[in-house]
Amino acid sequence: MNAARGRLFIVGLGPGAPGYLTEDARVALETAQDLIGYAPYLARLPKRAGQTRIGSDNRVELERAREALRRTEEGRTVALVSGGDPGVFAMAAAVFEAIETGDPAWRGLDVEVLPGVSAMLAAAARLGAPLGGDFCAISLSDNLKPWETIATRLDCAARGDFVIALYNPASRARPDRINDAFAILHATLAPQTLVVFAKSIGRVEEEIIVADLASADLSKVDMGTLVFIGAKGTRRIEREGARPFVYTSRRVS
Repeated sequence: MNAARGRLFIVGLGPGAPGYLTEDARVALETAQDLIGYAPYLARLPKRAGQTRIGSDNRVELERAREALRRTEEGRTVALVSGGDPGVFAMAAAVFEAIETGDPAWRGLDVEVLPGVSAMLAAAARLGAPLGGDFCAISLSDNLKPWETIATRLDCAARGDFVIALYNPASRARPDRINDAFAILHATLAPQTLVVFAKSIGRVEEEIIVADLASADLSKVDMGTLVFIGAKGTRRIEREGARPFVYTSRRVS
């Protein structure tokens, strides 16, 4: 590594609340000369004198990655931010794609990925232990992969009796994908399969809805929602006057 070329931190901010930020991530954000990221994520961070901020819109991940690498090559300390964990459907993969396909000199840069709390893990902690057994995570976004691939993965996960965490379940551009996904799940899973909508975890508007496959109201799902689909071993523990606990048994019969 060539220290004279600066340093790039790929930082996970967690799902929203400051308490989800790791200490390593906090130090990187404080020491960086440049902060780069999706503008709403940068808005979460306190402004610091002498720090440059470069915010951009959604769907330009590769452009953000290249800008971060160019600035790192110039000798600057750069923090490229992601919500949640940067390695889970986020910026770390975009950076390494840019390195692989870009300037060969970028392969010698000092790049460090700093993990964050993913929406999946934060939502699971709110519920209890829904990921206590085998699970998988699937993004419903078909911006970079065909819907047919997503549909096949959903079907396989349902048939394999995994707990399924669905990322990017709906957006203004594709509001019906969650309906398409649930149609696939209905074909395999029992109507009483547990379903959870975890909305805006870690923020003031946080909302958690526990339902089942038969009664789940898909109109409640938006881009800020993490959707859990339970396995056969996923249990709901009712509590008087409180949200139920949800966990998945470690035992499979």
